[in-house]
Amino acid sequence: MKVSPVLFLCLLACPLLSQRPAPARIDEVGRQYADATFPELIELLSLPNDAHFPVDIERNIAWCEAAFARRDFSLQRIETATVPLLLAQRNVVEADKTVLVYLQVDGQPTDTSRWEQANPFLPVIKRRSDANEAWQVVDSYTPEELLDDDRVFARSASDAKGPIGMFLAALDAVADLGLAPSYNLKVIMDFEEEIGSPRLPAAVERHQELLAADMLIIFDGPLHPSNQPTLKFGARGIADVTLTTYGPIDPQHSGHYGNYAPNPALALAQLLASMKDADGRVLIPGYYDGVHLDDSTRKLLNTVPDDEAEIRDRLQIGRVDSVGRSYQESIQYPSLNIRGMRSGWIDDEVRTIIPAWARAELDLRLVLESNPDRLIQLVRDHIAGQGYHVLDREPTKAERLAHPRIATLTSRVFYQSFRTDFDTEVGQWLQRALTYVHGQKPVMIRMTGGSIPIAPFVVTLDIPAVTVPTVNMDNNQHSPNENLRIGNYRDGVKTMIGILTEPL
Repeated sequence: MKVSPVLFLCLLACPLLSQRPAPARIDEVGRQYADATFPELIELLSLPNDAHFPVDIERNIAWCEAAFARRDFSLQRIETATVPLLLAQRNVVEADKTVLVYLQVDGQPTDTSRWEQANPFLPVIKRRSDANEAWQVVDSYTPEELLDDDRVFARSASDAKGPIGMFLAALDAVADLGLAPSYNLKVIMDFEEEIGSPRLPAAVERHQELLAADMLIIFDGPLHPSNQPTLKFGARGIADVTLTTYGPIDPQHSGHYGNYAPNPALALAQLLASMKDADGRVLIPGYYDGVHLDDSTRKLLNTVPDDEAEIRDRLQIGRVDSVGRSYQESIQYPSLNIRGMRSGWIDDEVRTIIPAWARAELDLRLVLESNPDRLIQLVRDHIAGQGYHVLDREPTKAERLAHPRIATLTSRVFYQSFRTDFDTEVGQWLQRALTYVHGQKPVMIRMTGGSIPIAPFVVTLDIPAVTVPTVNMDNNQHSPNENLRIGNYRDGVKTMIGILTEPL
């Protein structure tokens, strides 16, 4: 199935050697190469990839260097203060356009005690007879024997090593078809995405000429829940806030000091409750300023085939917040989310005390119309308006005695939102590619609720960006038992073949 090196070099010299085959042939070859390269995916999934452990990340970098070198890419490490970014490049003679592809290689930390297998980095194939049955391990298999509804369970199977495997398989398949992209390819690999890509903006700023391109494609994220081909034209950015309130300097006996020493957990609860109403809307004045959904935008949002009853059933929730009129509308606005709280002790460690402090971790999902620094300042001003003396550090004794209500607020802005119009060149090109290979127009999503560190590319390089998701929605990304549906892996290879062979 592999082409000779001489033919492969010829492919690089000629944008297209032959006419693109019919979708049925692409489907056949895509499935063939998805199965042929499946052991390579298993090998990649077997490498621990928590960005907090640079030694493990180095093994992932070396693996990617070897994999792309085998496909005649030139490789360059872009050094940062921690681990490098990796750039792979392959040019086509007389190509007019350059496409930059973003791939994420690192994954979320793992709690092995909560995985239903010995090790999240020992990939396991599982099958079940129907949706109500438990998953059963498939001990012996060949990739060709796997059913589309089988799944590989491993950390980063979907987020986002699965798409890397799809892309590599598609590159091989395109060569076998006697074709080559009509554009230059640059592939940037990020090994710190799950910790917010803190070094990425500066690296993009320093290497603008090296990373220059006409458009950006992000291979990341799940398809629409219908599992139909999907394109996503934007994503919210993210910032976080840590808020701490204070009571007595040390935890105190609740019998001795109850009704006397203020409880910081109650103060924190009241403070948080003052920020949002019972329907989930932020009450802080000006928080949603600038966001206006006109009739044409609502029309675009309504084309997404969401089943809101199914979403509520899947989440097992009896009501939804009323920030927007629908799920799609809700994620067009900045959010203010309490992602965790802590004070005192609970469960088997519960104690009859007044806690010394209470802490909430918040995340703010950002949209283009809202400046993150402004939103954080609005939160800070709101807290001060509730009678709190707000600091960015632990209070001193003198400060604690001088102020009846005191709080610490610290924050970080990770990256901003991005959004691309549907009718841009990259948008139209990707719509043609997916429609050709799948025989149907993709679901077009204006903005996704999650965040990816793409804003530095869009802003600094001044290029439009579109996300091409491929994995199953129910993949448990960031959670125990993350998985990738085999049918999605095969279809993802077909999607990428379509993109690699669609003229640009």
